Amino acid sequence: MAQTSNVPWYKQAVFYEVIVRAFYDSDGDGHGDLWGLMHRLDYLQRLGIDCIWLLPIYPSPLRDDGYDIADYYNVLPTYGSLDDFKALVKAVHQRGMRIITDLVLNHTSDQHPWFQAALADRNSPYRDYYVWSDSDRKYKDARIIFLDTEKSNWTWNEQAGQFYWHRFYSSQPDLNFDNPAVRAEMLNVMRFWLDLGIDGFRTDAVPYLFEREGTNCENLPETHAYLKELRRFMDDNYPGRILLCEANQWPEDVRPYFGDGDEFHMGFHFPSMPRIFMSIRAGDASSLIDILDRTPAIPDNCQWCNFLRNHDELTLEMVTPEEREYMWREYAPEPRMRLNLGIRRRLAPLLDNDPRKIGLANSLLFTLPGSPIIYYGDEIGMGDNIQLFDRNGVRTPMQWTGGLNAGFSDAAPEKLYAPLIDDTGYTYRAVNVAREDSDPNSRLNFTRKLISTRKQAPALVRGGFTWVQPGQNPALAAYLRATDEQSVLALHNLSDQAQPFAFSLSHTGVVRDLLDAAKDFPVEGELRVSLAPYEFRWLELP
Repeated sequence: MAQTSNVPWYKQAVFYEVIVRAFYDSDGDGHGDLWGLMHRLDYLQRLGIDCIWLLPIYPSPLRDDGYDIADYYNVLPTYGSLDDFKALVKAVHQRGMRIITDLVLNHTSDQHPWFQAALADRNSPYRDYYVWSDSDRKYKDARIIFLDTEKSNWTWNEQAGQFYWHRFYSSQPDLNFDNPAVRAEMLNVMRFWLDLGIDGFRTDAVPYLFEREGTNCENLPETHAYLKELRRFMDDNYPGRILLCEANQWPEDVRPYFGDGDEFHMGFHFPSMPRIFMSIRAGDASSLIDILDRTPAIPDNCQWCNFLRNHDELTLEMVTPEEREYMWREYAPEPRMRLNLGIRRRLAPLLDNDPRKIGLANSLLFTLPGSPIIYYGDEIGMGDNIQLFDRNGVRTPMQWTGGLNAGFSDAAPEKLYAPLIDDTGYTYRAVNVAREDSDPNSRLNFTRKLISTRKQAPALVRGGFTWVQPGQNPALAAYLRATDEQSVLALHNLSDQAQPFAFSLSHTGVVRDLLDAAKDFPVEGELRVSLAPYEFRWLELP
């Protein structure tokens, strides 16, 4: 199905998250780079990707994989140059795809020249680029996000003679958005990258931009006012580009980030993600049904983004304490599998490397309302390495072949930025693009099929959403996606037992199985099917 011109492109797109350092090394230094990504664009095009999301490529000490920025106006030399980036954008657009990059508003690296100038001179104009205090008791109602590494949101600096504020690592001081110069600087950063041709930004950690005493310093009115300013700037100067919101909040708290269609174009649906895993493990759709029923309507020009995994831990912030304990017990029995309030595992290990469960989760990803995002390597079933620091275990080199360095790099193995996955069941010798590309029944080709089928089904891309018989059989997640031209019934058996399903139809005709034409069947009055354990079906109704 070609994209419909009267529907915004981002509402029809399949996104793909790429860590440049992890994707492909073109110059043999052990680190992925922009030219390496360029060499692999045909792979992404064939997969069916519409838009690539790049994690930060800015100059950085890489204490937080690039989210600690030392220069907003350049590229980390290990990755290439601004000219390389321009070439990448051109190559992406030539293939009919789009590209967005990370915009990290909330904080910089402590190595950024702004912060270094602020430390050196209290009278420097850059001192007011950051948030300072003589006490570490201000904003005491703000939660600590990185519980495993940070004991406070304040860190004392001897040179500065004050505490500075940081919502994440102490190496990432927060910018002071009460300062008009900071707000103007971020508009300049946006202009710089948009002028290079990118199609928008995934905007990092937006709930935390402003601080106010007596609040939890999240989702403040001042934050929304500034974000609307960013949107006006983009709409006025770069129509057709997008802002994607990263706000790890409950659905009703994310809803204001869409505004009246005048703030963010898109937002991640964080709470639905852990509930997909919870529902599959419990064999019960109740938690997923509840969170989607709790999700408020959003403006017509806005869109949710759905995902199963990404570069961070599988966050369990937006679940109840009881649900968090359940998820840790079921999915992270070993202490090293846990990080902060989450789980540092990839998709395949989380789901026991069971193709039925992985397929089931992906079916939910591609049929629930919203635009799906695939994390690099999940389409082939990559594993993880929980022995690596922090979240690095889910950021290992992409596995292209079963040969030297998984085809990722020609460097000596000890020079790779991270070790390859070589565990039983996930070794790069067996789990790689080359091997799966030639196997019609592989996970890679299955993912391609899901994407291509979704693109050809207008109901799955832009149709309405209605639960079918919610709660009648807790083991089933059944819903109808419908447009004027098509109705698709998405059925998911979340349990390890066969489940019957019956549904009255007002039309007689043939029910088409969109994933397997051999399973088409006639129907008159009532649709009846039996779903095998963890089976899912996409049924186009007559």
